[in-house]
Amino acid sequence: MLVDRLWPRGVSRERAKLDAWERELSPSTELRQWFGHEPKRFEAFRRRYIEELRSQRPRLAALRRRARGETLTLVYAARDTEHNNAVVLAEVLHRGLPSARGR
Repeated sequence: MLVDRLWPRGVSRERAKLDAWERELSPSTELRQWFGHEPKRFEAFRRRYIEELRSQRPRLAALRRRARGETLTLVYAARDTEHNNAVVLAEVLHRGLPSARGR
């Protein structure tokens, strides 16, 4: 399942052979551009992305149900394997959304 907002350059849909593309679960364009895959911004990116994911609870719940029944592979185009949205999304799928401060 592709979890990026943009389709990876140079990869045809036929060659990718993905089951799904969850654009709605990817970071907003504004957040993605602000982050720019800068590792020093990752913790702030993580917090902001989790806040965006709060509005996607039904999609997250459906994805968690799917992951319980089958292997779920999150596909992303970033080169950095430690600082990307799929890392954060996998954490949220595994642990759930953290409680919000002040709520």
